[in-house]
Amino acid sequence: QVQLVESGGGLVQPGGSLRLSCAASIMTLDYYDVGWFRQAPQKEHEGVACISSDSGNTYYTDSVKGRFIISRDSATVTLQMNGLQPEDAAVYYCAVSIYPETCARVRGKRWGKYDYWGQGTQVTVSE
Repeated sequence: QVQLVESGGGLVQPGGSLRLSCAASIMTLDYYDVGWFRQAPQKEHEGVACISSDSGNTYYTDSVKGRFIISRDSATVTLQMNGLQPEDAAVYYCAVSIYPETCARVRGKRWGKYDYWGQGTQVTVSE
């Protein structure tokens, strides 16, 4: 059973930064597109950022462009979140797609199919 584990969430003041990491057991993330998603109370589940297996493609939802950076190495996928605002508060999930070019094919709210999901890490932005 593939398990994804997120880490790095926590409480931060507005304008602060957090760095989320996603690692996988059993499988290596090398060959797969990976996405970060978030779910806030009473809000839609939304895609935040994704990165292709070869790092050639990245995609960000409009609200985080210029503030968040997704990157990867052989073992982890990282989401660097800067300039955090209260509207960024949510549970953040990483997910893996076994289908090729999932990240390159994102169109608006259509992020494609992701097959494995982590349990999520809470990000709270508050004074």
